[in-house]
Amino acid sequence: MSDSDLLFEVDSDGVALITLNRPDVMNACSGALLEGLADAYRRCDEDDDVRAVVVTGAGRAFCAGADMSDAAKTFDVSGSGGFDDFSAAGCAVPAFSIRKLVVAAVNGHAIGLGMTLAMQCDLRIFAREGKYGIVQVRRGVMGDAYSHWTMVRLVGLARAAEIMLTGKTFTGDEIEGLGVANRVVPSADVLPTALEIARDTAIHAAPLSVAVSKKLLWESSELTAAEVEHKETELHKHIMPRPDAIEGPVSHVQRRTPEWQGRVARDWPEWPEGR
Repeated sequence: MSDSDLLFEVDSDGVALITLNRPDVMNACSGALLEGLADAYRRCDEDDDVRAVVVTGAGRAFCAGADMSDAAKTFDVSGSGGFDDFSAAGCAVPAFSIRKLVVAAVNGHAIGLGMTLAMQCDLRIFAREGKYGIVQVRRGVMGDAYSHWTMVRLVGLARAAEIMLTGKTFTGDEIEGLGVANRVVPSADVLPTALEIARDTAIHAAPLSVAVSKKLLWESSELTAAEVEHKETELHKHIMPRPDAIEGPVSHVQRRTPEWQGRVARDWPEWPEGR
């Protein structure tokens, strides 16, 4: 899949690479880019040939956020159906809903919506040279793309408040100190680092195991310990009788690459309710 605003490819190991492709405007978000990102995420979720996902930006930035080429109309939705059709989600299919590992390769500046989209990913690799911020309060609006949920979950209330209520921009080293980054590396190393993590996961981690564990991780903060134990137990009952629960230990003992048979689309469990 390829269009002017977004590129999509899948390698032989099952790693999908999604590239935001508006480098002339630092990958600022157009409607076509966000629609393409939603379509790409949807395909990654449904396609069992995709086992892990990396999302990055073309050129020197990850995403500069909203397109402010016509600054006065940056947040004007009157021409697109008005408030009845408006959603602050940014992308209609958030990265945390994808049943695959999603790694943000934040190769350069990530500002506003660019930063909040990165925070939806499971892992985030940041360029040390970049500038990062959820700056919307300095633009007369507020954080979007589920950021009031993702940020508190990922860094806690105090640090989320420092990032979101001040609207400041931060360096790579500062964002690492705030706990936002999994790793901070030189910009040239961001994409190779993210691809290495994704490829290692795609090869060595059972796809169905990753999928159910990811979903439970993202919902766990809203559950009690007893509810988590219940869901873990029910999900183990679904996974343990399957061939991958034999292949995992056997391939490990035999020191060979596992040959996973489980498929997310085909073998997804009926999700256990809390109790």
